[in-house]
Amino acid sequence: MNRAPLTVIMLMRVFLPFALGYYLSYFYRTVNAVIAPDLIRDLDINANSLGLLTGTYFITFAAFQLPLGILLDRVGPRKTEAVLLIFAAAGALVFSFAESVGVLIIGRGLIGFGVSACLMASFKAFADWFPKEKLALTNGLVLAAGGVGAITATAPVETALQFTDWRGVFMVLAGASLVAAAVIYFVVPERPEAMKKASAPSIETEIRELGQIFKSPIFIRLIPFCVLSQSTSLSILTLWVGPWLRDVGGLERDEVANSLLFIAFALMAGFMTTGFIAERFSRIGIKTLTFSTGGMIFFAVFQIIIVFGDPSFALPIWMLFAFTSTTGAVAYAGLSQNFDSSLIGRVNTALNLMIFIGAFSFQWGIGAIINLWPAAADGRFAPDGYQTAFVALLILQGLAIVWLWASKFIWPDYKI
Repeated sequence: MNRAPLTVIMLMRVFLPFALGYYLSYFYRTVNAVIAPDLIRDLDINANSLGLLTGTYFITFAAFQLPLGILLDRVGPRKTEAVLLIFAAAGALVFSFAESVGVLIIGRGLIGFGVSACLMASFKAFADWFPKEKLALTNGLVLAAGGVGAITATAPVETALQFTDWRGVFMVLAGASLVAAAVIYFVVPERPEAMKKASAPSIETEIRELGQIFKSPIFIRLIPFCVLSQSTSLSILTLWVGPWLRDVGGLERDEVANSLLFIAFALMAGFMTTGFIAERFSRIGIKTLTFSTGGMIFFAVFQIIIVFGDPSFALPIWMLFAFTSTTGAVAYAGLSQNFDSSLIGRVNTALNLMIFIGAFSFQWGIGAIINLWPAAADGRFAPDGYQTAFVALLILQGLAIVWLWASKFIWPDYKI
């Protein structure tokens, strides 16, 4: 079918509503990095529990990815995301009233489930409405909206905590989620008829095609490195970078919030530019997946510097860590270009499933490793715990790079 050009009206009716949803998704995802000291103080939780409750967002998010892919292809991104955001609002309310770790986990789990469609629904809607050659750009821009969410979840939240507490913040988030659900449902146009017809095969066909995605050589080659790289990024940037700046970097609370603000700006800059750069590279024959893979290698290099470098000069490296982490997200667009448009929803959600399972495992695992060392009397965690956990993540990514190189000899016709 002929997709619509990137007109101002289409950007307002399709891009902006989904960008609002992903803004909230990323705000939810990262806010615990700022409120972690409050949760530790108010509920007397340790590193292991902090990693578990924060990571619960990722596991409920991941659990819905495969059915989500089918819903996006059959029902469409508008209705799917609008309904799910109501669950995010409910989760935010539960979180705001929690008096125990268990209730926090329930609230966090509902939030993860409720925002599980925000990114994938955006990608699917853009694939439905916009030209294929513009997907890297539009996908990058919606990821930048997530970067704005990360920014407002740092120093602005710290400022807001002077007037309310973390419970008040989550009450506001509940209301904002309901507003976003209404905007997406009532503003986004219904999908083109051709996309509806193309997106409604039988359930048996969809399951069979999902199996074909997992068996695709291009998918098998890229998945280990992409999943491990993005899982590392999510698990650290959405929680552990804040405690690291406090416990290893030696920063006070206001300094941590300000540092997180700069890191979030770097993240947003990466989201805004990597999609644009990938599109320009594609015009001169460099594949989107090639660009993404190279960026993830640089991302691993900055992790090495963080682990073994001087913590007192870490902020610029953390900013580069955040910036280069966004190149892994470009892989979504790169994979989409290698599959039929009717499979895009399932391709992206299959990738998302594995990334978010990894993010949950890594976020909880980092906390479990840190918890092997006794915390200080003031609640700070041991620097050796962070270093051990981060080195473990680097080893896994190194093995994935080896697989990416070795697999080209197995499938020489499927180049990345």
